Amino acid sequence: MPRGNKAPSQRQLRVGEEVRHAIANVIERGEFRDPDLVGRGITVTEVRVSPDLHNATVFVTPLGGGDSAPLLAGLKRAKAFLRHEIARAVELRVVPDLWFQADTTFDEAGRIDRLLRSPEVQRDLDSDAEGLDSGADDGE
Repeated sequence: MPRGNKAPSQRQLRVGEEVRHAIANVIERGEFRDPDLVGRGITVTEVRVSPDLHNATVFVTPLGGGDSAPLLAGLKRAKAFLRHEIARAVELRVVPDLWFQADTTFDEAGRIDRLLRSPEVQRDLDSDAEGLDSGADDGE
């Protein structure tokens, strides 16, 4: 989230989405020469643009999971190429500087799902459900 917990403007959201689409199209075409990127499935999950539109954080994850460190290194090396392609695809006064970051939301969602399915949580849910059932019988 931006500084001060201020929500992004509509312009930031629109530019971020256009940049995300442009990067995704370049990745789909597979025009990379970098060995860490050639033949890799990459998902661009989100692009957050700074309020002045000069910087963009690109959240990526390898398709199907796996180690994202080589992927991030390859994207960092391909940053100039990607900025050039964004400039061709999206009409902007200034093409934002790109910063790449691994998207961990899928990992976090999986961790929360495992926690919710754990025996301890299931036991607590079952005991809460029994308490509600017995409470309903007392009120009648």
